[in-house]
Parts: sequence; C-alpha cells; structure tokens
Amino acid sequence: MKVIVLGAGLVGGPMAIDLSKDASFEVTVADINQVALQNLVDRQSEVAVRQGAGSRKIATVVADLSDPVNVSRLVADHDMVINAVPGFMGFQTLKAIIGAGKNVVDIAFFIEDPFELDELAREKNVTAIMDMGVAPGMCNVLIGYADHLLDETKNILYMVGGLPEIREWPYEYKAVFSPVDVIEEYTRPARYIENGKLIVKPALSDPELLNFPGIGTLEAFNTDGLRSLAHTVSCPNMKEKTLRYPGHIEKMRVLRETGFFSQEEIEVRGTRIKPMDLTAKLLFPKWKLEEGEVDITVMQVMVEGTKEGKPVRYTWNLFDKYDPQTRIHSMARTTGYSATVALHMIADGIYTRKGISVPEYIGKQPECVRYLLNGLKERGVIYRETVE
Repeated sequence: MKVIVLGAGLVGGPMAIDLSKDASFEVTVADINQVALQNLVDRQSEVAVRQGAGSRKIATVVADLSDPVNVSRLVADHDMVINAVPGFMGFQTLKAIIGAGKNVVDIAFFIEDPFELDELAREKNVTAIMDMGVAPGMCNVLIGYADHLLDETKNILYMVGGLPEIREWPYEYKAVFSPVDVIEEYTRPARYIENGKLIVKPALSDPELLNFPGIGTLEAFNTDGLRSLAHTVSCPNMKEKTLRYPGHIEKMRVLRETGFFSQEEIEVRGTRIKPMDLTAKLLFPKWKLEEGEVDITVMQVMVEGTKEGKPVRYTWNLFDKYDPQTRIHSMARTTGYSATVALHMIADGIYTRKGISVPEYIGKQPECVRYLLNGLKERGVIYRETVE
C-alpha cells in the first residue's frame, strides 16, 4: 500500500518513520524544504541502526504543497494520505486530497469547517479523519467513547499541555508546535459550554493551580479548544484548558495587553510594522525546542454522567516524554502516532465510515478505541484509565 505524508516537519517526519516500519507500506514524504527531507532520511537511518529495525526506505519529493494542483498530482499515485501541512493551507490541501478520491488522516488543524467537505468526501467514497492528533484528537476519541457508554453525559473537562522538562527563565516554556499557533491560543476568545449555553471568555482567563503526578503543580487556563465537540456531543458542560508552568499566564497577559501580539500595523520612526512580527523575531528563538531537549506532554480527560441511574466518572491520564532512543519529541509522538495508528485502522478495514469524521465519531465504536489505545501503547504512548 502506497502512503504519502504531506509535510516533513516536527510531526510529519516521525509519522513517516513510524509508517515505514510496516513492510506492507511504501512511504513517501513531500515538502518544499529540502533540508527537512534530508534530515528525515538521516534520522530514519539512525533509528534503524539503533533499533536494528528493517524498515523500508522512505522516498522524498520536493514540492510546493500550497498549490492544490501539486497536491492532486502527488496523491494520485498513492492509496492513502496523511495531511500534515501548516493550518493556514490545510483546508485547500484536504479538499485536493478528497477530490483525488484518497482516504486521508488529517492533522493540519485548520480553522475552516471540515464538514463543508463532507458531501465531496461521500461523493468520492472517501474516509477522511480530521484533527487526529492528541488534543484535538485522542481526547475527542475518549470523550466520544465515554459519551457512548453513558446514558447521560453531564460534564466534560480536558486539560492538556506540552512543556519542556527543564524550566528556564524567563518564559519556562518551549513551543512544541508552531509558535504562531501558540500565540493564537492566547489571543482568540475561549468558547465553552456551561449549563447548556455557549460562553465566551478571554483566553488565559479562569486560572487555577493543579497538581499532576510526575510533573507537580501546573496552572490551567481557558483556551478555545473544543472545536467540533461543541457541535457533535450533547453535554450541558464542556470545557478545555491549557496547562503551563505557574507564572506563564501573567507574562502572556502583559505581552497581549501591551499589544505585542497585535497584527495591526503601527508606525515606528517612519516605518510601519506589525507588533506581532517584532514579537516573533524576538520571542520565537527563545521558545525553540532544541535537538535533544526533553519535552513532556501531560493530558487529563474527564467525563462525568450517569449509567443505569448511577453517577459514573471516566478519567484518562497521559504523561509522555521525549524518547532519547529515537530522538523524537513527545508532542510529535503523541500527535503523530495517533494519526499513524488511525491510518492503520483504515487500512485494516476497522474504520470504514465515509465522509468527514471528527475523532469523537471514532469513539462511538469501542473496537476502534481499543485499536487506537493498543497501537499507541505499542509505541510507548499510554493512556491510563480510571472509572469511578
């Protein structure tokens, strides 16, 4: 089976390496960045030497994926696709993939409504799984699963954070995905459901300190992460929160309220600039996660409701770290492996729903949940379940 991964970045590369370990897959990776492609080839060779793995060699293609025509041409000769391009070009890329009639797992996390492509996907007989990372992604799967098990779902809360293991002043943070997307979490109003009503609050609001085993005290705050859950799951109370080391909220509030995250041009000595461009130039290098630097991913998913008249709470906890053997960062592992296992699930005929699927749809099929959790466990990504 011929599989192509669109994007060779922090997550795309590890996904390609993971897929190449299956002898039944012939893997190609496309990206405009030749250096990223070469780094991927080098890393695959290193992993094979360390682990004694006999994976197939990954083919690489230099291509401008911002052009849907190029995307259509690239995927035409493949059986399945993983879409790992940046969010701003994700929707058009997915449309081209579906238009070519290819099953796809998508982690572009674009802002457009994916269900606009549902009719096209059904017409082309395509299975397209959206947002199949860690959060969104596996948290949605687990929420959909718990909602399926309960007679009535009353409360949903999930909290997630990607952090450096070592806290360094001044920010005690490193960006484990696109820094621009991180900043958007701090500026976009946070939407959540409370008592059946949509509530909108500023991002970084409602801070609280919580203790997490293996890491200690973290601060949680509102962000706009419900995405499709706000429309696909019937529950009167739903909220997503982001996790950081204590003190991070106040620093980001100061920058935001001073205007450093603004996209509106201002004049400085006769030159018009966007404050965000200056912020990116100064801040992002300090947030860069260096090669070999240990990152961690922590997530807790909690769903409460009733079953047979009795209150029930399902909780899943994830604590994952950088893998020094493969030199793959935790956020790439937890996000990327969710997508690759989902692709295996489609290839094995376990998940066959046609059209656009958000991850909570997968949670309605217990056999798919077991498949995903087992596949992730085999890769060292373990979700620990508690039922009370």
